[in-house]
Amino acid sequence: MLFTMNVYGCQLESVWEDRNASFVRARHLLAKAQPQPGSLIVLPETFSTGFSLNLEVTCQSTEAEDEAFLAEVASQYQATVVGGVITRVASGQGCNQSVAVSPNGSVLARYTKLQPFNLGGEGTMHEAGSEIVTFPWNGFTVAPLICYDLRFPEHFRAAVKQGANLFVVIACWPVKRYHHWLTLLQARAIENLAYVIGVNRTGSDPNYSYNGRSLVVSPHGHIIADAGELENVLSASVSLSDVEQWRSDFPALKDMR
Repeated sequence: MLFTMNVYGCQLESVWEDRNASFVRARHLLAKAQPQPGSLIVLPETFSTGFSLNLEVTCQSTEAEDEAFLAEVASQYQATVVGGVITRVASGQGCNQSVAVSPNGSVLARYTKLQPFNLGGEGTMHEAGSEIVTFPWNGFTVAPLICYDLRFPEHFRAAVKQGANLFVVIACWPVKRYHHWLTLLQARAIENLAYVIGVNRTGSDPNYSYNGRSLVVSPHGHIIADAGELENVLSASVSLSDVEQWRSDFPALKDMR
């Protein structure tokens, strides 16, 4: 069994409402990084269009363009890929989702954001999710979450009760609250004795500016990788044995009530 794996966070400057241009940028960044086979590659929330509420643009068509791109990347690098997509549902609204795709193109998990960002009007256009989702990756149990979910620790604890030991938080988190992003990623790692990978976008759109600061945080709360503020691909190694050993040495999760 593998005990140390590589993770890559593609800190993308998404092109506003232009998925093909965003795909080009993501391909370029990943080509420079050359992720290793068997790794985990993560792209931000709504990576292809930016955080727009224009469903006519952001929702995938029946061709599922964004998921096809994730599958392309997964196949090219023989890696598991996580990225944010908008999917139309029967109500006519969209769902803000984090989709995980295996190297053979199959969907490992489809998580719908539990907490739409109502301050920004998201709840008027995106239907909230109703359940935690996990998927296996090289011995880890991975729980995907999205942006505003980070402020609600109960969702992370619910995922831990389902076995999660690595969280992937994709986001479009604005620069004016970036210190909340950094602190909350560390807090979620510390309280759940788990790795946390936070992948944010950078650049700007008509509504917000973003400064990236994608992180990989250890189960002790230590920042082991920081992408900085510009377009970049962060990389780090995560160790299954390290998280299991810490949970054994400091068994706080057994005292959950």
